[in-house]
Amino acid sequence: MKFFKTFLASILGTLTALFLIITIGFIILMSSSEEPEPYIRDNTVLKLDISGEFPIRSNQNPFDEIFNPEKAKQVSLESLKSNLEKAATDENITGVWLNIDFVNSSWATLQEAHAALQTFQDSTDKFLYATTGDMGYNEKGYYLATAADSIFSPPSSLFEFDGFYVQSTFYKDLFDKVGIEVQVARKGKYKSAVEPYIRTEYSEESRYQLNQIVDQVSREYLEKTSAASGLSIDSLNRMLNGQPHFDAGYAYNEGLIHKLQYPAQMDSVLKRRMGLGEDEEFHTVNNKRYSEVSRSTAGLSSSSGSNKIAVLYSSGIIVPQSPSSGPFDQQQFITGEGFREKLEKIKKDEDVKALVVHINSPGGSGSTSDVIWKMLRRTSEEMPVIASMGPVAASGGYYIAMAADTIVAQPTTLTGSIGVFSTKFNTKSLFNDKLGITFDRVKSHDHADWWDPNKPMSEDEAQALQHFTDKFYDQFISKVAESRGLTKDQVHEDAQGRVWTGADAREQELVDVLGGLDKAIAIASEKAGIKDYSVVKYPKPKKLIDLLMQSAETKAKTWFPTFFASEYTKPLKRALIYRKGDPLAMMPYKITVE
Repeated sequence: MKFFKTFLASILGTLTALFLIITIGFIILMSSSEEPEPYIRDNTVLKLDISGEFPIRSNQNPFDEIFNPEKAKQVSLESLKSNLEKAATDENITGVWLNIDFVNSSWATLQEAHAALQTFQDSTDKFLYATTGDMGYNEKGYYLATAADSIFSPPSSLFEFDGFYVQSTFYKDLFDKVGIEVQVARKGKYKSAVEPYIRTEYSEESRYQLNQIVDQVSREYLEKTSAASGLSIDSLNRMLNGQPHFDAGYAYNEGLIHKLQYPAQMDSVLKRRMGLGEDEEFHTVNNKRYSEVSRSTAGLSSSSGSNKIAVLYSSGIIVPQSPSSGPFDQQQFITGEGFREKLEKIKKDEDVKALVVHINSPGGSGSTSDVIWKMLRRTSEEMPVIASMGPVAASGGYYIAMAADTIVAQPTTLTGSIGVFSTKFNTKSLFNDKLGITFDRVKSHDHADWWDPNKPMSEDEAQALQHFTDKFYDQFISKVAESRGLTKDQVHEDAQGRVWTGADAREQELVDVLGGLDKAIAIASEKAGIKDYSVVKYPKPKKLIDLLMQSAETKAKTWFPTFFASEYTKPLKRALIYRKGDPLAMMPYKITVE
């Protein structure tokens, strides 16, 4: 009997191994095959389907080409800008068709996309139409549509037009009920990162800064809506404060949509715009396919020299060591070691004359932020370093940015948050009183166990934590003062942990220039004294075989798939992934203006 069990197990193991080998071989074969550059025929329309997530970079995971093809086709800010630039000069592209459903993205990303669409409009006489399907426009989708010549919608589709708000989740009552005490040390009256743990609502300071953020988004939205519709901002505000409406018919009657049109009728509309008869045909090319068209084919000139400007994308929470594992883990982190490896590759290339660091991070580990800051300061001694802020570059994200020669941000970028906090969770009541679990310990010295989660801190320990936090804050504002040419008192006045929009941060001299990545690259070329250059981007997309090898080398770990994580539980997990005592320069909750 034992023989048969062993024999069957061996057969099963062999078949499983063969299946994996065949699967991996098939994947490698599929990934190695390259499609030829597509031929774009005359009377072709570039159709950009923008729905759901609108990421900054194009998809970097080759697994998605096979297992998640819809994500592989996703329009990103990177591909949108590149394809619009090519479409403007491509003689075979007659116009651009934006097909928009509900869009989920940061306002800073949308602002840069809107600017790219506007540049296309200003640089060519080709048409730019925006349509939607039965889902209709939410406010972020409509914001993109305002860059178009004409905005279309089915008569019964939804149209969101009701203003903006920010909502946060607070855990204090929950912690009180389950017996968790959060002991906090922080510096800066606006450093509201810890408020969800110790309050049931916003503090006065936090409410004020969030109002400023919402107002900046609202101003940007109203300005673009006013320009597209011809309605005054006062009129738009009266509409927003009136009875809510949620249908395209209302938007059409008020002049926010140019024409009510079913999707099936768009072919006729496009033919008329292109001067074609009803019996004539036009062609469409999607974003992914058009991305494979070379710049030279589209009529754009390429750099003839060897000079390069490197763009280093840095996204995610700043942590001492990345907790992610496996090729399917999409969670992004910024680590000192990972940053160093990419920076070394850039510096080894003698043709790189300037560096643009694109930062999209709410911060994280204070000590890791400081290590990365030092790397960039040393790099700035060898070449110009420009910081380009994405949707958020706050706390540790700002700490990194201040190492640059110039800081560029979008008006709706969330930045600043120059402050620091430390927390200790005391779960003694939870285990002792609620669960009936007790602990005992033997120690060599009085404070050997001060980070034990099953005991409160003593007064001396609490003072030590506060002193540690104060010291890091002083270091933070000292470096900001040095970087920005301000005094420590000036920085302290504007810091205090407050989150600024990019526009307000510019007024406080925390940001140098308002604009996107293209603006940062232009500044880098000027500072490097080069006009003819190519742009190289890091990290470069990994090949499928690299990911498979990485997966094979990864040891078994316990990990939590981030795509199953609730937004409400992320703050708790983020607070627990750092080394004890590491001061946190971060926003552990996400500010989303809806």
